[in-house]
Amino acid sequence: MRASVTFLSPAEAARRLGISAKALRLYEARGLVRPGRTRAGWRAYGPDDLARASEVAAMRSLGLSLAAIERVFAGTTDALREALAVHETRLGIELAQAGRRLAKVRAVRRALVASDTTVLADLAALRSTPAAPLAAFDLPWPWGGERFELRDVRALNYVVGPLGSGKTRLARAIAEHAPNAAFLGLDRVETVNEEGAPELRRRIAASLAWLAEDGATPSVALTALVSGLERHAANVLVVDLVEHGLDEPTQHALIAHLRRRGADRPPLFLMTRSSAILDPAEATANEIALFCPANHAPPFSVDLTPAAKGFEALTSCLGPPETRARTEGMVATIPRRA
Repeated sequence: MRASVTFLSPAEAARRLGISAKALRLYEARGLVRPGRTRAGWRAYGPDDLARASEVAAMRSLGLSLAAIERVFAGTTDALREALAVHETRLGIELAQAGRRLAKVRAVRRALVASDTTVLADLAALRSTPAAPLAAFDLPWPWGGERFELRDVRALNYVVGPLGSGKTRLARAIAEHAPNAAFLGLDRVETVNEEGAPELRRRIAASLAWLAEDGATPSVALTALVSGLERHAANVLVVDLVEHGLDEPTQHALIAHLRRRGADRPPLFLMTRSSAILDPAEATANEIALFCPANHAPPFSVDLTPAAKGFEALTSCLGPPETRARTEGMVATIPRRA
């Protein structure tokens, strides 16, 4: 007797795959997955649908655009081969680092078997010590000059807070005090036509092509932003309101592109108020937020998980692009005390 086939709802399928339901909808919109429907018209994911969605998710994790994934399924695998080569290089570096740590552990174990307790001094090398802060400085106004240490830094670091919370001042302070840091302000449009080296122009063109393939709308604002990102690719870069001038499809494509950069580049600090840029359901382990409270308590790091301290307050500061468009240009001011 043939076993019955289990079909899952979008939410169940997303949990099984370890991705968000939004990602599944995006895959379907591009025709990469085609779930069946129940008699009531609800989407239902069977084993074949889950296998296909898993393949798409795996290629997305390697950095392929949705258009590149379409080409892979059509039989053109150039982009996949290139992505796998990059991934292999990264894994080789990680393997070499793990191999060195493993060799130290084995050496300590052998010494202990031989009753050589002098090796205990080597245990310090096996201990994971807290990283030194990327930057340390006195917080500017509207804070009271408290000392601030920027320690838990990831590949993508979001700077979030309500209007008037001081997040722009914090972003500028990070750019001022972090080593080899740069600040990319809202005057990005002025850099659109700036000449650069051939390699810089190539990187800008490649990034814009990837974004277009992933559904971004070409615009002066997007070109200016990408130019700034690539010009400062070797810097710790702080970006003022990263979604400025970008529509929702472009914001979704942009954050996917920035995640694709991986952890091998200097960290990015992205000031944002958009849930299209910072969607905790899509965030990876390489992402964290710096939250500036409305009461001007010192900023603190927030893990992008619902149980984390400050998570609800942080998400209340985010909204979809159409909502944020209604507050475009608003500036909150706080009167200084006499």
